[in-house]
Amino acid sequence: MILAAAQFIPRPGDIEANAARMAALVTEAAGRGAGLVVFAELALTQYDVTAIAAAPGRMTVTPDDPRLAPVRDACRAAGAAAVVNAAARADGPAQAPTIGSFVYGPDGALLTRYDKRHPTDTEREVFAPGGADGRFTLGGIRFALATCYDSAFPEVAARAAADGCRVYLASAFHSDPASLDRYPALAREHDLHILLANGAGTGSPGRSVGLSGAWLPSGERVAGAGEGRAVPGGAADAAELVLTDVRDRITLMADPAVAAVPVQECGEPLVDLRADAPQLLAPGGQEEDDGACAHLRSGVLRRLLAAQEALPDGLRLRVVEGYRPLSLQRKYFERYREGLRAARPDQDEASLQAAASRFVSPPEIAPHSAGGAVDLTLVTADGTELDMGTPIDASPEESAGACYTAAPGLSPTARANRRILSAALSAAGLVNYPTEWWHWSYGDRYWALTTGADRAAYGPKEMAR
Repeated sequence: MILAAAQFIPRPGDIEANAARMAALVTEAAGRGAGLVVFAELALTQYDVTAIAAAPGRMTVTPDDPRLAPVRDACRAAGAAAVVNAAARADGPAQAPTIGSFVYGPDGALLTRYDKRHPTDTEREVFAPGGADGRFTLGGIRFALATCYDSAFPEVAARAAADGCRVYLASAFHSDPASLDRYPALAREHDLHILLANGAGTGSPGRSVGLSGAWLPSGERVAGAGEGRAVPGGAADAAELVLTDVRDRITLMADPAVAAVPVQECGEPLVDLRADAPQLLAPGGQEEDDGACAHLRSGVLRRLLAAQEALPDGLRLRVVEGYRPLSLQRKYFERYREGLRAARPDQDEASLQAAASRFVSPPEIAPHSAGGAVDLTLVTADGTELDMGTPIDASPEESAGACYTAAPGLSPTARANRRILSAALSAAGLVNYPTEWWHWSYGDRYWALTTGADRAAYGPKEMAR
């Protein structure tokens, strides 16, 4: 997944104009391959505590505020998420506002809200502190949220790492360049990929230093913006996007967190798509599985039918493979792993296991063998496959990584087609395995980990003969 930090000089107090600018930056970032865009602290109004205190009714917002509709619409149209930091209105009229981050998903709906836990002394005169850590999962990656002064407290990043977060997203308004020194240290100490969206222009603390950036877990700064000053011939708001690739932060199937998810088998049967869902283009059966691949759990099938109904006119789903017997799953996994071993003779066993799980799941937790996973693509009404960027089952090696759902470098057509597929399947309740654009599942361990469910509903399943 590509992430973007958006740095621009907001119009002071003009929520409508700033929301429109944010929407345009979401669209631009998505066009460059980004799946998530992060904005600076109080970027919706500019960082001006005095102005917010003087007009709280006008300067505070809720996640569903009509003035934020352009951002939500841009997320939905681009298939990208956004972290918008604003003066957030409290639930009760007597309660103080917070400095809040609203996370909108690729469908424009609210994924989570985080309220800054550590306001400065000046901010506490206007804003209340939040009471919970900010967490969300997107594209197989667990994210932590922080706002400016939060990052001065080492326990914030420490808790994020302990909670399994791989990426730390910081919205800030730093007017002192020395404040940026803490980010590489936090990255190194807690094995976090850090993305900072810093403010630009002048706020109540003075002029921001800009310099939004991205740091690897090694502490190396790999991308950065300028100081956020307008220059002749440039954009008047000095807008810049800082892009960074966090594909190596994806939770893979071999991660112990996946195997640790408990299973409470619900007993749903495997059903034959060819008989029970003729409106889907189902596989005819593969030589190795004697037609097993045309079967899925009944709950998965219901969701696929709902997803197909949600597709634009003239498009259909083509299922390539559903259920996979455990013996066949083991064969596929071991064959791919041994191929990697031959190509990487110096790699240790744990690394080989993880690398193999990018493309074939370890048999003991395999979603296909639970009947909960499906490999599929989009076709036209006459069965012509759409351009999805790679063929189904193109390995990371064969595709140079283009098989990853949010891979950079895709053509606009392929990226748009992936967005269509993702929107329909996500809305139906399925989750994607981010290393394979074609792999979607429901009810299995990876689905449970991704959605935060307490347990999986589907365990390994034997097909009745």
